[in-house]
Amino acid sequence: MGLAQQYNLAGKYLKYYFTSGNRHDVHSPFVYSLIEDVLLDKKQHPAFREIEQLRKQLLQSDETLQVTDLGAGSLISAGNERRVRDITRYAAKQPKFGQLFYRLIQYLQPGRILELGTSMGLSTAYMAKAAPKARVYTIEGCPNIAARAAKNFESLHLSNITQVTGNFDTVLPDVLKQMQLPDWVYIDGNHRKEPTLAYFEQCLQFADEYSVFIFDDIHWTPDMEAAWHIIQDHPQVTMTIDLFFIGLVFFRKDFKVKQHFTLKY
Repeated sequence: MGLAQQYNLAGKYLKYYFTSGNRHDVHSPFVYSLIEDVLLDKKQHPAFREIEQLRKQLLQSDETLQVTDLGAGSLISAGNERRVRDITRYAAKQPKFGQLFYRLIQYLQPGRILELGTSMGLSTAYMAKAAPKARVYTIEGCPNIAARAAKNFESLHLSNITQVTGNFDTVLPDVLKQMQLPDWVYIDGNHRKEPTLAYFEQCLQFADEYSVFIFDDIHWTPDMEAAWHIIQDHPQVTMTIDLFFIGLVFFRKDFKVKQHFTLKY
């Protein structure tokens, strides 16, 4: 990310921070409950400490990996050899978002979870720990990163994760056929407009009205913002929640009027 892009993102965040709402600004019982029971829940679960201890170890690691980057670019320094600590620092989602996923999964109780973009597997671990009886499918483009994530899952004693390695464009159709009904889809991989919209449309063919889609870095670039607005306008989308760094998308038919919320988190 260039300096100009960093400044632009910081400016967008300031605007978001000062204009976003809270539970007193919403009139949807569903969203009010989501804020009260999920966004404002500060309870620390034992899984949080376990996963964050792993993050700490990864951030201190001198291990290097040969990386194949299939996405829109990286925040990590150029070159095919990258340190595990740098991948963890720049590619992994902040702890508060992993913990948000954990609480949101416990709240919504999805049974089949799909993640596009495993990286070191920290977000994957939060999702898998939140629903031990659910099956988590996670796709990673780089074989060496996927192999390192597998070690992380083993260290956390996670057995409900199915890893798939390959280009999203190639492997996603087969994964969706295997899953049949993804209750939860987290797209955190190719941060470009056209691929993001393509993955959205593919996943939507297998989803139902109770599925939830989560998109990462919706304000990262104008390209991603454009994709986010197209998703918001999709006729099957009945509600979205903008948390700046991620966006939540709902399809429930009992939401009679399409609504978009920007909430502080």
